[in-house]
Amino acid sequence: MRTGNAVRTGKAVRTGKAVKTNRAVRSPGGLSFRLDVRATVVVALLLAVALAASVVLIGTGDFEIPAADVVRTLFGEGNASQEFIVNELRLPRVLVGLLVGAALGLGGALFQAISRNPLGSPDVLGLGQGATAGALTMIVLFSGSSAQVTVGALAGGLVTGLAIYLLAWKRGVHGYRLVLVGIGMSAIVTAVNGYLLTRADIVDASRAVVWMTGSLNGRDWGQVWPLLVLCAVLVPLVLTNGRALRMMEMGDDVSYALGVRVERVRALLMVAAVLLTAAATAAAGPVSFVALTAPQLARRLTRTPGPNLLPSLCMGAALLVSADWISQRAFGADQLPVGVVTGVLGGVYLLWLLVTERKTGRI
Repeated sequence: MRTGNAVRTGKAVRTGKAVKTNRAVRSPGGLSFRLDVRATVVVALLLAVALAASVVLIGTGDFEIPAADVVRTLFGEGNASQEFIVNELRLPRVLVGLLVGAALGLGGALFQAISRNPLGSPDVLGLGQGATAGALTMIVLFSGSSAQVTVGALAGGLVTGLAIYLLAWKRGVHGYRLVLVGIGMSAIVTAVNGYLLTRADIVDASRAVVWMTGSLNGRDWGQVWPLLVLCAVLVPLVLTNGRALRMMEMGDDVSYALGVRVERVRALLMVAAVLLTAAATAAAGPVSFVALTAPQLARRLTRTPGPNLLPSLCMGAALLVSADWISQRAFGADQLPVGVVTGVLGGVYLLWLLVTERKTGRI
């Protein structure tokens, strides 16, 4: 690291064009920690965008409700019709969207950090396809209820994640091996899904195709509470291991030297990422590209190296509720599943990223 041209101040360190905005904060008890001002501002802005989009989304539909009335209704000051529409019909859908987006954003950040590869997301590794296989099994072979389909999707995602981890294990799990095994597993499970669709009758097949698109339509409090409990347990667990995960990006040898129990932390965080992804897929179907793009967009906004776990979580929530609002506003309520919108937006982002990287000579 070159420090000859660095100008040190009390607030920042400037080296050439790069500006570091980290600040050391000391609590009254003597505990100190580092605060990244830019990342904190980005998280606050993303939370504001997610909340604002949620309020607008709650007011969108066949019965339009102004944003001010939505806020008053959420605080218990609306009339009877507004309280029913907001609290019983639209609020659960929006909460599922926020939780699913947050889970996918955080899960994608974990997989990309563990694999040290920007393509190491659940979309590429086959976890979404594995959850889809579990859901299709319940729909096609057992004509299962919505609750059984949810359990099947969760089980399919967990089994697929375990298989990828075991197949990628060879004196540890390394990034490129994990991605390659995941791509192969994705191809296998996709073929299984195609076979299951050919076994289905017309009713089950149409139901399966709608679920496979990824949608928030018809979501109620039954999907909210399991996701909320899971996120309440896993998000603090993941964030407390964020420092160890950041050290692991420097390599296993360096991490061991710094006292990180690499394989234990990696296994713990992979289990957490698989659970987050599988639960999100079980709740809303395989919503594509959120887990892939949210961590990369968050990293571009914060300009901070490392996994960017909290910004990725907030970015995923903001992306999904914004995409759901676009699907309703542009195409009418309940006409276009949110998975279609995220797929289009994610594909456009990837094309833009590839063009940009090619212009800079990186690919």
